[in-house]
Amino acid sequence: MHDDPKTLVSTDWLAQHLNDPDLRVLDASWHMPDAGRDPKAEYDTAHIPGARFFDIDEISDQRSDLPHMAPPAEKFMSRMRAMGIGDGHQVVVYDSTGVFSAPRVWWLFKLMGKTDVAVLDGGLPKWQAEGRPVEDLPPVIRDRHMTVSRRNDLVRDVTQVAEASKLGTPQLLDARAANRFAGEAAEPRAGLRAGHIPNAKNLPFGQLLNDDGTMKDETSLKAAFEAAGIDLSRPVVTTCGSGITAAVLALGLARIGHDDWSLYDGSWTEWGAYGDLPVATGDA
Repeated sequence: MHDDPKTLVSTDWLAQHLNDPDLRVLDASWHMPDAGRDPKAEYDTAHIPGARFFDIDEISDQRSDLPHMAPPAEKFMSRMRAMGIGDGHQVVVYDSTGVFSAPRVWWLFKLMGKTDVAVLDGGLPKWQAEGRPVEDLPPVIRDRHMTVSRRNDLVRDVTQVAEASKLGTPQLLDARAANRFAGEAAEPRAGLRAGHIPNAKNLPFGQLLNDDGTMKDETSLKAAFEAAGIDLSRPVVTTCGSGITAAVLALGLARIGHDDWSLYDGSWTEWGAYGDLPVATGDA
């Protein structure tokens, strides 16, 4: 892979830059509600040296009934300042799964107008498998001013997605497992209908990853999108269960230089809950 501090960097790259004064590392581990795991407790036990914990559920729009929706710009700014992250920093985000929830935080930074942010390829599992250092110490925080400029083109709401579903443009791409997309498996969140947004295509996010949890190379990524029926000359809206793994697809698109994408923040948690929105089942 090629290291790109705006999309994805290797464990080698991070090891070389770990002591850079303007590098900030974030542990953005998050797990499905039924996983029985506490990412903050795991962070407290072992994290990459200097890493701060980014709480996806807390750094969100608490006014919404939907889980971890993108926070207002002011809240994002104040939380980042409190974590010592600000203008001029290169941010690297990782998670304890591999490439799972870290892209969500990468997307959030992009949404707030920050471009110097990358996901750690293979995440904490690869870092630890290579025998690299971890620690249980809290980082030393120094306040740094942060300015944000929200990019509304990177997010879509339910009205925009309903229009895309009807008109067929932009293309909708769902990152959930094939059986959930087809409506053959129950949703992990109670009260949601099974199935997918009409006219959406399906590309389970794991198909963008290698067996070791790293992201596939650009040629393989491109092939995966095309095999899912995506025309890479046209815009794409990514969606999933609750806006987490949709960001893996967005990161994959960014890696192949396809920049005309956005993310449906409410995703199936929103769409599947509204009885007046149409639901399709079966394959795309």
